[in-house]
Amino acid sequence: MARSQAHRALPVELLASAEWQEACRGRDFARIFRLVKGKAGIYPSRIAALCGMTPSRVGEIMAGRRCLAHIDVIERVADGLRIPGAMLGLAHRSWEIPVPPRIGDRPPERLPAVSGGPQRMETAEELDDLLALVDGRATRSTLTALRSSVQDYWRRDNAHGGATLRPAVVGHLRYVGRLLDSAEAGLRYDLQGVAAELARLSGWAYFDARQYSTARTYFTQALKLSHMQGDSLFMANVLSCMSLLATYDGNPNDALALVCRAQDAARAAGGQPLVMSMLHLREAFAHATLRDAQACHQAVDRSRDQYERSRGHEVEAPVWVHYFDETKLLVDTGIAYARLGEPARAEPLITEGLRRENADQQRGRAFHAYWLASAQLQLGKLDEACTSAGLALDLTSVIDSPRVSGHVQELHGRMLPYAREAAVLAFEQRMRDALG
Repeated sequence: MARSQAHRALPVELLASAEWQEACRGRDFARIFRLVKGKAGIYPSRIAALCGMTPSRVGEIMAGRRCLAHIDVIERVADGLRIPGAMLGLAHRSWEIPVPPRIGDRPPERLPAVSGGPQRMETAEELDDLLALVDGRATRSTLTALRSSVQDYWRRDNAHGGATLRPAVVGHLRYVGRLLDSAEAGLRYDLQGVAAELARLSGWAYFDARQYSTARTYFTQALKLSHMQGDSLFMANVLSCMSLLATYDGNPNDALALVCRAQDAARAAGGQPLVMSMLHLREAFAHATLRDAQACHQAVDRSRDQYERSRGHEVEAPVWVHYFDETKLLVDTGIAYARLGEPARAEPLITEGLRRENADQQRGRAFHAYWLASAQLQLGKLDEACTSAGLALDLTSVIDSPRVSGHVQELHGRMLPYAREAAVLAFEQRMRDALG
C-alpha cells in the first residue's frame, strides 16, 4: 500500500531512553511500535501508513504474533518512523542529515537575451564602461566612499559570512578598475590601494564560499595590485590569505612557503609587530597541519612575543590587521593546538575566546564553536562536544558561509561512531531541523 508523507521526527527523549535503545538493539518491533504509540502518540493505523503495511499486520506485530526479519521492511520502518539507522544496525538513512549542495567554481552566468525587439543586453563589462562615462572622474569624495564601503563589506562578512557578498564586491572591483583608467595622477595611487583591498575581499568571499580556484585568482590580482603600489605590508597580508587557502585546499607545504614569504615581505617593510604576530600564527597553522609540533609551538611563541611588542602601538598598525586583538590571538592559538592534535591545550583557549567575543561576530563565533567542539570530541567529552557543535549549528543557520557549514558537516561525520548516544541523537535532530 502507498505510504503517506513521513512524520517529522520522534521525540528526542524517546530516542535517548534506555527502554527504546534496548528495543532497537534487539529489533523488537512489538516494543518499538508500542513505545511509538505510547510516547509519540502515533497510533497503529498511522504506523501502518508510514511504514507501508496494513493495520492488521501492525496489530499482529504489536501482539507478538508476527516479527520483522526482511531488511527491506526494517528499512521501511526506519524511514517511515524516522528511526536513526544506527539504532537498528543499519547504515545512516538518506533523510537523517541533508547533504548540502556541492559548491564548485562556475563561470559567470550569461545575461539572458531580451525577446520581442532588436535591443541587445550589454555585458557586465560594457555596462561598467557606460557607468564610468556617466559618473565622470573619481574625486577625493569618491575615494572616501569606496573606503567606507570596503569597511562595511568586512563588517558584514564577519557578521553574516562572505558568500552573498560576492556579486557586490566583484562589481565594486570592476567599477574601481574603470575609474583607474581615467584617474588623475594624484588619485591613482590611492585607487590602486582600494582596488587591491577589493580584490583581496573578493578572494576572501570566494574562499568562504569554498570556491578555492576563483579565490586564488582574486588573491593573485590583489597581490599584483599591491606590488604595483610597492606596498610590502599589504602584499604580506594577501600572501597570508593565500597561505590559509592552501591549508584548506590540502597543500600545507605551499601554505608554509607562502606565509614565510609573507613574513619576509613584512620584515622588508619594517616588521610591524601586530602584522608579524598575525603572520606567525598563520605559520603555526601550517606547521600544525604538517604535524610538526616543535615548529608549531615555536611559531606560537613568536606570535605572542610580537603581540607583546605591539601593545600600546596598535594605532601604528595597518587598519586591515586591527581585527587581530588579544581575543583573536587567544582563540587562534587554540585552533593551532586543535589542528596539531593537542586538544587539552586548545579547549580552554578557545572557550575563553568565545566568552570574550562580541555576539555580532556570528561567522567567527560559529567557526570557533566548531573548533571547540572538535577539541572536546578529541578529548572524549561527547556531551560538551555536542553542545558546542549545537552552538556552531545555530550560528551557521543564520549566516551564509559554506566554509563553516562544511566544518559542521565534517564534525557530524566524526560523531558517527557514537550515533546511538543521546547527545549525538539530539544534535542530529537539531541538524535536521536546521538544514530542512
